Amino acid sequence: MFKGFYTAASGMLTQQRKTEMLSNNMANSTTPGFKADQSSIRAFPELLQQRLGEKGAQTVDKSSIGSLSTGVYMQEATPNFTQGDITETELNTDLALINISVPGNDKNNAGSLFYTIQDANGDTRYTRNGNFTLDGQGFLTTASGLYVLDEANNPIQLSSTDFAVSPNGVITGGNGETYQLGIGYTDTPEQLVKEGDGVYRAPDGTTLANALESNGVSFQIKQGFLESSNVDTAQTMTEMMTAYRSFEANQKMLQAYDKSMDQAANEIGKI
Repeated sequence: MFKGFYTAASGMLTQQRKTEMLSNNMANSTTPGFKADQSSIRAFPELLQQRLGEKGAQTVDKSSIGSLSTGVYMQEATPNFTQGDITETELNTDLALINISVPGNDKNNAGSLFYTIQDANGDTRYTRNGNFTLDGQGFLTTASGLYVLDEANNPIQLSSTDFAVSPNGVITGGNGETYQLGIGYTDTPEQLVKEGDGVYRAPDGTTLANALESNGVSFQIKQGFLESSNVDTAQTMTEMMTAYRSFEANQKMLQAYDKSMDQAANEIGKI
């Protein structure tokens, strides 16, 4: 009976966490370059039940009672790095990074490309959000104020928004200044650590490979365009309703167990 409480409760917690993840996806459905999270739900390891010997708890009978599943949990939320739709904005500072050829790893998973940026601590980070702007000093930054870096990991400083970006990522400013956009490549994007606001970092303090120097990698930069979020709003709403119904079903199961325990304590106990 008590095991049923834990099983139902674990189901409720799992569906709650999945709903929170889906809600975050829905809230970012209009965020440029946002990658929707996908949940991995697993069963707790099964426990092998064995009958204890009659002479003491330390003695275990060889006969097996059977296995017991102790519920489920949401193991992780993994971003889906598929390319989002490309929409035109006609703003010079908006850049869309389009995957043309991005090899994956030995497991046939697709690789991914990212803009190279610098966080407030000076560390290298990565993003797919090309909604850039120029700050007061002319540095090209993300919408949250992080520096966009060139191929040599230096901030890009321009004289004005009157600049051009070639398909291979070469920026030419109005005064003739030239930069090569830093584009990072990884064949295992699922290993990147999500830091929020569309920012990722490589695991264990490493950096991603230079896309321009990676074999088989090709891309295109489109100025005046943005990559949209890859969130499927209709599917996300359907999954949210399913998660809610599952939560509700586990809740009713928990209430049924509670009622049974109440009867066992207050009615059967009187007999």
